Amino acid sequence: MNLILMGLPGAGKGTQAEKINEQYNIPHISTGDMFRLAIKEGTDLGKEAKAFMDQGALVPDEVTVGIVKERLGKADCANGFLLDGFPRTIAQAEALEAILTELNQTIDHVIHVDVPEENLVERLTGRRVCPTCGTTYHVMYNPPAKEGICDKDGSALIQRDDDKPDTVKKRLAVNIEQTKPLLDFYQGKGYLTTVNGDQEIDDVFRDIQATLEA
Repeated sequence: MNLILMGLPGAGKGTQAEKINEQYNIPHISTGDMFRLAIKEGTDLGKEAKAFMDQGALVPDEVTVGIVKERLGKADCANGFLLDGFPRTIAQAEALEAILTELNQTIDHVIHVDVPEENLVERLTGRRVCPTCGTTYHVMYNPPAKEGICDKDGSALIQRDDDKPDTVKKRLAVNIEQTKPLLDFYQGKGYLTTVNGDQEIDDVFRDIQATLEA
């Protein structure tokens, strides 16, 4: 089963990816993980990607696509995979289809975890982080025992600049603009299923399972 998981920041993709991985025993492959593996293995493409990342530059499509091709060719993907964070553009989506054609495979489902934008703002701006140990909390969903204080080491929790409302709204706007063409692309191909991400974690997973096992 070859899957792509889509959703805006804060939609809960990571949590659902873990549950899919446990239930169906297919590797969860994120863009970051692919880059780290290629760099660790010292592949030519890994070295190229590292050079761009060290400069703080975006890794070009041809390098990213090459790394995806290497990763999907590995033995653990023989029975399927879950892609998260790739593709991000129509060009990458078309490149992925070409890779899968070479591997004699296809995409089975594109799952879009959909949460209203205002709820995502609430989820993302509520995050608090311990600057000492890195533990993450949420003022509503995972609060510390004592407000504003890390349970583990007593440090005062902080709100990262990335989690401040103006930054979050800008980030979501950029993501919405980037994501819509891809959703339309996969809708046109009949791969796309949208699930309601604004419910309990297990209920979101139940809806995903219903699609995968239909």
